[in-house]
Amino acid sequence: MKEVALAAAATLVAFAFTLSTFDRWLARRRRHDRAWAIALAMFTVASASLWLGSAAGWNGASFRIFFLFGGILNVPWLALGTVELLAGPRWGRPCTAVVALVSAFAAGVLAVAPLQGPVPSDDLPKGSDLFGPLPRILAAVCSGVAAVVIFAGAVWSVVRLWRGRDRGAAGGTTEPRRLVAGNLLIAAGTLVLSASGTLNARLGAETAFAVTLLVGVSLLFGGFLVATAPGTPDAPERVELPEHPAEHLAGQALR
Repeated sequence: MKEVALAAAATLVAFAFTLSTFDRWLARRRRHDRAWAIALAMFTVASASLWLGSAAGWNGASFRIFFLFGGILNVPWLALGTVELLAGPRWGRPCTAVVALVSAFAAGVLAVAPLQGPVPSDDLPKGSDLFGPLPRILAAVCSGVAAVVIFAGAVWSVVRLWRGRDRGAAGGTTEPRRLVAGNLLIAAGTLVLSASGTLNARLGAETAFAVTLLVGVSLLFGGFLVATAPGTPDAPERVELPEHPAEHLAGQALR
């Protein structure tokens, strides 16, 4: 079946990208790499549950896992990486705490949320058919707010590039250009991942999700590589405050 093959391919690609991004985090210990590695791991789990459901039939457990990691948690962790990259730890630390708290709450909700009907084993179930309001509200709010953050990060990168040009920084636009290109790729990957509903009518639910996962995760990983290429800053440039005269004299005395 093509659905099973596509879901398997999406799982293997997402897993490979997860390992690569996790290795980058181990080597450099950069906070955005950690957030993106977690997001890709969630895409891998969602793809694996889609693979299992397509091959062996859906049940309550496999659909809960797919809905949690594929519909609620992955995009917020992806957006957290964007915040860490562009705003640094000052905003990244509190956002990490919020995302972790929301993730724990969502996992608890999905673990105990009652199913509103039987799970169809031969086709990808719909959350609106099986879950009550709270899981569906979590999916809509978490994915929607996180997508806005990702798109805002792409726009902010473009604004920073143009501001640099306006200041005549012609020789220093390589790094901003990488940030722009990387964040635009991440935004494009997010758009592709959200396009599965549009493709359902043409390809079927399972095929649409497998295709969008495969293409979307590939775009995301490309964006990660471009945005964090060697020489790209981890956070916006910080303004250095002028040295106080007393501090200057004290420094001279210690030299």
